[in-house]
Amino acid sequence: MTDTTSDRPGVIDARPVRHPGRWVALAVILVLVGMLVSSFLTNPRWNFTKALEIMQQTPVIEGLWKGTIIGTVGSMAIGIVGGIIIAVLRLSDNPILRGVSFVYTWFFRGIPRLVLLAMIGSGVGFLYNRLDFGVPFGQQLASFMGLSSDFTFFTLNVNQFSSTLLAGIIGLGVSEAAYMAEIARAGILSVDRGQAEAASALGMNRGQAMRRIVLPQAMRVIVPPTGNETIAMVKDTSLLSAIPVITELYYQTSAIGNRTLLIMPAFVAVTAWYLIVGSVLMVGQYFLEKRFGRGFGTGAPNKRFARPAGAGGA
Repeated sequence: MTDTTSDRPGVIDARPVRHPGRWVALAVILVLVGMLVSSFLTNPRWNFTKALEIMQQTPVIEGLWKGTIIGTVGSMAIGIVGGIIIAVLRLSDNPILRGVSFVYTWFFRGIPRLVLLAMIGSGVGFLYNRLDFGVPFGQQLASFMGLSSDFTFFTLNVNQFSSTLLAGIIGLGVSEAAYMAEIARAGILSVDRGQAEAASALGMNRGQAMRRIVLPQAMRVIVPPTGNETIAMVKDTSLLSAIPVITELYYQTSAIGNRTLLIMPAFVAVTAWYLIVGSVLMVGQYFLEKRFGRGFGTGAPNKRFARPAGAGGA
């Protein structure tokens, strides 16, 4: 019988690879962070006490709720719903619907939101003093037939409406729909085509397959960029001052800073509020990604299906 003990290799005295560059980088970062913190604490011009007072003032809180939070929620609601509809149209077999959706995304992705909101606040009211809603060509038909009614149901005063928060929400929402359309389209295309074919074989029509099969699976791809767009929309609400909407966070803090000559404390206050709102949204985005990403990736296997300790098998 051959002794195989001598053929076995000895114990390997392995040592981890040293990375001195990491410690050098850490030291440099700590020094820079210390210098930054020291500049904050030793420079009285930051005036964090006044910044905290500005954050708690009633006009600022009102601007936070109405202009920033409500503006973000309303704009993203319009953007998400409109984006999904436009994405479905982009993937339609009808060339007319595909063309209309392409022109929509091309137009609104090409216009800066500041320019769009400025046009809504000033240009639309100049072009149209009012908008009549009713039967198409109702006034011409009434004049031709000699009728007293012009088939108008109600009239909208554009000059009054264009300077409201609702007008700003609509402007940001239709712009966001163009971006959300591309995000939703990418998510829908990420789902294997066989899923829709299997749903059709089960008797579902195209709308049912989209709602019950395709979109739930596409959410894994849609949620991360949608979260980024929502955080970006929080910051884009500062553009509502182009309408102009005065019940907005940045407008109110800037007004207080200009009136009291506390410019930097006002900037610190508005920056702190944006960071707080953005941090809350980042936490929500994390849990949404975790929920819709179940079953994907290289995470640890479920404990219910893990092999018991000591179990054999190939």
